Amino acid sequence: MATLDAGLQSALERLSRVPRILVAMDFDGTMAPLVARAEAARATPASAAAFNRLAELPGITTALISGRALDSLRNVAEPDRRTLLIGSHGAESWLGPGAEPLRLSADQARQREAIIQLLSEVSAGHPGTTVELKPAGAVLHTRQADDLLAAAAVDAARSGLGGLGVEPKTGKRVLEASVLRSDKGQGLQTLRDASAAEAVLFAGDDTTDEDGFAVLRWPDVGVKVGSGPTVAEFRIGSVPETALLLDALVRLRQDG
Repeated sequence: MATLDAGLQSALERLSRVPRILVAMDFDGTMAPLVARAEAARATPASAAAFNRLAELPGITTALISGRALDSLRNVAEPDRRTLLIGSHGAESWLGPGAEPLRLSADQARQREAIIQLLSEVSAGHPGTTVELKPAGAVLHTRQADDLLAAAAVDAARSGLGGLGVEPKTGKRVLEASVLRSDKGQGLQTLRDASAAEAVLFAGDDTTDEDGFAVLRWPDVGVKVGSGPTVAEFRIGSVPETALLLDALVRLRQDG
């Protein structure tokens, strides 16, 4: 049976004693296994159950911080009504009832349409790729394409987006373009402020999560899920271990 690293367990014990905690989790690749079709993703039952238990504990605010658009995140995560949400890598947020929806300027709306047209043309020429529309841009998905075709599609998209003056974000078999400059570090700071948290637990698996890890400070706990370089202090091996991480904090908070 898998167990948490002793150093991570000790950090969670320290974190559990902080009065106000933010537990912010990436979704795909962290709470949910990566799947070919984004709409089919679901959190593992054990992670979902532990995450919901945390939402019920005094002094803890739960949040999901994802590259997905907020509507997509709600559809696949089915979050507890108390859970705060950051979507589109920080460009969208839901911080409770009455939160204002994202609104683009006229220039931003025109640039978004140009991004959508470009990525749609690239996808049409590269079978197995798809385009996901977002409120501030669009995403080229290449998970269902073979490796060579996926690489060609990404190269073509990058070239075209450069002509539009857009710098895309790269993730696991995705290329995202947005008219807004945002990242998970900014999103995490928004959540920290909204929850008045004194410490944060943040876990993520992708390169875009590194912006979140970079803004953590003591006594925060950052956990990389899976392989790859990271600035996170701790690491777990796979998505199923996320449940162990969350369960450990539940027990420590209840016992404290």
